Amino acid sequence: MNFKYVWYKAMTKIKGVAITDSKVAKDAKIEANSVFVSSNIGRFSYCGYGCYIVNTEIGAFCSISDNVSIGGGTHPLNWVSTSPAFYHGKDSISKRLANLEYNMKDPHTIIENDVWIGKGVYIKPGVTISNGAVIGMGSVVTKDVNAYAIVAGNPAREIGKRFDDSTIEKMLQTEWWMWDENILKKKSHLFDNVNGFLNEAVLKHQKL
Repeated sequence: MNFKYVWYKAMTKIKGVAITDSKVAKDAKIEANSVFVSSNIGRFSYCGYGCYIVNTEIGAFCSISDNVSIGGGTHPLNWVSTSPAFYHGKDSISKRLANLEYNMKDPHTIIENDVWIGKGVYIKPGVTISNGAVIGMGSVVTKDVNAYAIVAGNPAREIGKRFDDSTIEKMLQTEWWMWDENILKKKSHLFDNVNGFLNEAVLKHQKL
């Protein structure tokens, strides 16, 4: 294994994790040097080192790589200035020139289930990433992403799909990410065989 990579991982583990006003499933993990604020993350999901995640709902079985930024604050675009020097509540600067009212509620960002987000991705507040989507490393996501779509670039655009439309529809119908852990274990030998999985899959335990 590359020595520099091992050294980087060792150094990132030195710093802790800042988790505030959030829920982390017992089977989920947030790595060191990450900030996780007013957000929830579902079972068997993880986010890597150095992530910044604010006001975001993350589903089950999501894989979020290092240095990913999701959500964040807003500024008044239709005012004379976007600076917080003119409104109260944001502590980025210490001195105020005014205390005008500004609703700083961050737009809610949704990451559904089985989503894979590559290293260094930025996701705009208020975006929804649908089930099964893949976000290429370094992408800047400014709009919603369809289920099982593969997107990349700045701004991110759809460059492909994980499966054909018929298969995507069947995968969405299974809602396998909601299955009981015992059922998932029984079906786990099929997770490298999409057709085999769908042939045995159930919709609320009834065959498709």
